[in-house]
Amino acid sequence: MNRRDFFGAGAALGVGLAATSLTAGASAQTTEQMDKRAEAKLRICSQVGPAPGKDLAEKLEKIKKYGCEAVEFGGDCVGKGEERLKMCQDAGLEIGAICWGSHNGDLCSEDESKRQPGIDDHKAAIETAGIMKSPGVIYVPAFNGQTKLTNQEIRAWLLEFLPPLAEFAKDCGTNIIFEPLCRYEAYFLRQVADGASIARDVLEKAGIETGIGVMADFYHMDSEETSQMGAIISGGPLLKYVHMAGGRAEPRRTYPGENSMTFVDGFRGLKYIGYQGFCSFECGCAKEDKEQAFQDSIAFLRAQWEQA
Repeated sequence: MNRRDFFGAGAALGVGLAATSLTAGASAQTTEQMDKRAEAKLRICSQVGPAPGKDLAEKLEKIKKYGCEAVEFGGDCVGKGEERLKMCQDAGLEIGAICWGSHNGDLCSEDESKRQPGIDDHKAAIETAGIMKSPGVIYVPAFNGQTKLTNQEIRAWLLEFLPPLAEFAKDCGTNIIFEPLCRYEAYFLRQVADGASIARDVLEKAGIETGIGVMADFYHMDSEETSQMGAIISGGPLLKYVHMAGGRAEPRRTYPGENSMTFVDGFRGLKYIGYQGFCSFECGCAKEDKEQAFQDSIAFLRAQWEQA
């Protein structure tokens, strides 16, 4: 073991001993069992918006050409699963998560009449994810201003309606994926450990082992987490997806590498848990030549992965 690996393993163990208690039986694991770096892979994905290209067909071509493995769609793909699947298969791409969002906070609204229609629409998104062989549907319980429920009330309600929905996701071969957001966007669910804790409780209540999880977003982690590595380890096997963007430094939330934020600490966490899911661009571009900037960012990410 070289010096970098020695200190990386030591740091991971320090945060891991506390963070991995979120998953059943983690405290009984040895350090060697917890360390899964040999299994980890960097699998780059991109949302449609950040990719260069004038239309969807050209964007898919560029995403594939510059070394991405998958494309992430927004909620407008719901009901179009077979069409999008064929399009991506023809382009040689897999499909990342569906970035579905909060449905205007309806699923956690204080107005109970809004909840069931939101749940029904979420179920339709889950069905589409299953058809597209997507890892899951990204779900935000509520953005700021979308509900008057307290943190405690939202959590209690999530544990009521999510267990059967998670079971439905499992049957569809996919997942509900919580997205923690920074405080400027949401007051509820701001850290990866919070999402993993709720997902764990949903799985336990449903009596299932898969169907719901959490994601890590580098932009939001830059505001809310003291350690990217620690946050990711806290997700452990429940971490299903990753969003990539530069953090709070100017220019904000642009392609990785366009501001001063590094990804090495977070990538060390991904390596430590043996992450093999997608890491997807969710960001803007600060440069005029978007196509070159996209390539430069991918090269930057691969270099950061090697440093981790």
